[in-house]
Amino acid sequence: MLSVEDAYRRILATVRPLPPETVPLAAAVGRVLAQDVAADRDFPPYDRVTMDGIALNYNALAAGQTQFRIERTQLAGDVPQPLADPRAAIEIMTGAALPPGTDTVIRYEDLDFTATPARQAAVRALPPRPGHNVHRQGSDQPAGARLLTSGLVLSPADVAVAATVGAATLVVARRPRLAVVSTGDEIVPIAATPLPHQIRSSNAAMLQAALALDGVASKVFHFTDDLAALKANLLPLLTSFDAVLLSGGVSKGKADFLPQALRESGVSELFHRVAQRPGQPLWFGARPGGAVVFALPGNPVATFAAYYRYVRGWLRQCQGAAARPPQFAALAAPFDFKPALTCFLAVRLENAPDGRLLAFPTPTAGSGDLAGLLAADGLLELAPEVSYFAAGTVWPLWRYRE
Repeated sequence: MLSVEDAYRRILATVRPLPPETVPLAAAVGRVLAQDVAADRDFPPYDRVTMDGIALNYNALAAGQTQFRIERTQLAGDVPQPLADPRAAIEIMTGAALPPGTDTVIRYEDLDFTATPARQAAVRALPPRPGHNVHRQGSDQPAGARLLTSGLVLSPADVAVAATVGAATLVVARRPRLAVVSTGDEIVPIAATPLPHQIRSSNAAMLQAALALDGVASKVFHFTDDLAALKANLLPLLTSFDAVLLSGGVSKGKADFLPQALRESGVSELFHRVAQRPGQPLWFGARPGGAVVFALPGNPVATFAAYYRYVRGWLRQCQGAAARPPQFAALAAPFDFKPALTCFLAVRLENAPDGRLLAFPTPTAGSGDLAGLLAADGLLELAPEVSYFAAGTVWPLWRYRE
C-alpha cells in the first residue's frame, strides 16, 4: 500500500493547468490570478495628508513662528494650489494632496484657532522635523512595481489593489468542472423515503457542498451497481469534465465494479489502496486527454477525509495556485491508535490563551458514522509510525469547519 504522502504525490503529478479566462473585477474574489498586476503609478500617487489640520512650511516653524494666518481651506479631491505666503498656512483635510510650498501638517489637536481679525492657528506642539503627517509619494510602491502575482488566490484586499490600478477585469484560471457520482443499489434520492435497507444520497450532497465552498461548480449523478451500465454512464463524464469524484464501489465486495469499469473505460489506475484509516480502499487514476478520477470509499467519514486530504489540493494546483500547507494543532488529550496506518482523527478545535490551537479528539463510531463529524471541526493527521499520541504533540490539521 502507498503511504499518504506517496499517494498525494501521484495525485499532484496529474495536475495540468487549466486555461485562463477574463472576468470582471467584481467576480474575481476567490479566483486564482493568472497574470501579474503592476502599479500604474506611484503608491501613494501624491504627497498625501494623513491628518486634518493645517499645512505649512516648516522653515517658518524653525524660525520660531507659532502663529499662522489661514489662507484658505483645501479638501480631499481639491486641486492643490500653492501657498502664496510662506508665513501663512492652508487648512487641510485627510487624504488631500499636499499644496506646493508646504511640507508639514500640524493636526487639529495641536492647534488653537482664533477668528479675529482673520482666522489664525497657533501651534502648541512643534513637530521635530519637516514632513510630519505627510505620506510621501511613492513611499509604499513605485510605479511599475509588481503588486499581485500570478497564482494568488484573490482576497478582498487584492481586489481593492486591482481596483486602485484600474484593473476593471482580471485574467484568472478557469475553475475546474467536476462530476460527483454516487454509486450503489442502496442509494435513493434525498427527497425519497428510504426503505429499511436503503440510504439517501448524502455523500454526493456532502461532496457537492464542499466543492461549492471551494468555489467549484459540480453536477451530481447516480449509477447503480451494474458493470455495463457503469461503463456506459462513465464514458461521457470522462470526456466532458476535468475530474470525476466517485463515492462507493471501490473495495473488494462482489458488486464493487468501479475499478474494472474505469480500467475498461480507458482510465489508467495510478493507485488503489492507501495506508490510512479511514479510507484505505482509495482508488485514483487518469484518462489520457480526459478527466482524472478520484474513486472514494463509500463510507462517509472516509469520503470526507479523502476530499480534504487529497482532492482540495489537486483542485487548487490545477488552477495554478501555490500548494497550501496544512495548519497544525496540538492534541489536547492523549490518543491511542495501534495499526501502522496514518490515522485521520476527528477533532474539535479551541484556541488556548497562549495562542496554541488545541485539538480535542472526538472519535467517530467508525467510518460510517456521518453524524460523528458534527462534533468536530477538522481531521488531525497522525503518523503511522506512532501508536501512542501524547497530549501536547503537534500534528497536521485538515480543517473543514471555520
